[in-house]
Amino acid sequence: MNFGLVSMIPPLPVSSASQSSATGWRQLFNGTDLTGWKHVGKGRMSVEKGMIRGHGGLGLLYWTNEKFSNCTIRVVYKMQKFNSNSGVFIRVPIEPYEEWMPVFYGYEVQIDNHPETSKEDDYHITGTLYSLTKPLAKPGEPGPEWNTMDITLDGLRTIVQVNGVKVTDYREGDPVPPRKFDFEPHHGPRPASGYIGLQNHGDNDVVYFKEVSVKPLH
Repeated sequence: MNFGLVSMIPPLPVSSASQSSATGWRQLFNGTDLTGWKHVGKGRMSVEKGMIRGHGGLGLLYWTNEKFSNCTIRVVYKMQKFNSNSGVFIRVPIEPYEEWMPVFYGYEVQIDNHPETSKEDDYHITGTLYSLTKPLAKPGEPGPEWNTMDITLDGLRTIVQVNGVKVTDYREGDPVPPRKFDFEPHHGPRPASGYIGLQNHGDNDVVYFKEVSVKPLH
């Protein structure tokens, strides 16, 4: 399968809502509606008070216009409850057509601060690549505190910072633990570029997203 290379959209004029700012960040979420995004799977996503949120689940809201590589993706989010579950998907090889395809074949950057309350463990905590990496730190803030997650795709290296603290630094081929559950991703290489998306985990796990933006590395 030829995953291809990313073709970054050039900056738009200053007056455009999806424009690159003077700092180089291009907003993918316009704060008003889901233009440029598509939901697959159960449930749906909506915009409330300038924030994206999920209903029902399990589903995925993905950016349809391009694949991403060699960039930093910034997601600003908060949990509805003290702890709620979601994730940011990266390196999804083909345009997703159902909710489990990105789970199994992309990477999920986890949003879930307290896996010790479930059957899961540190491999399933905020800022890790879900089930694949252990956190270098645990800086995620519980609801209703805002968190900033920066996901850097540098070739085949993935770096995740949460609130300015590095949580993950993973390169393709680094060792990972064996799969424990059938809902965990299949192991194997991911492409240098891929689609990105936000997980809709269910009515009991609502996470609000007020910013999704991207900045090229070079």
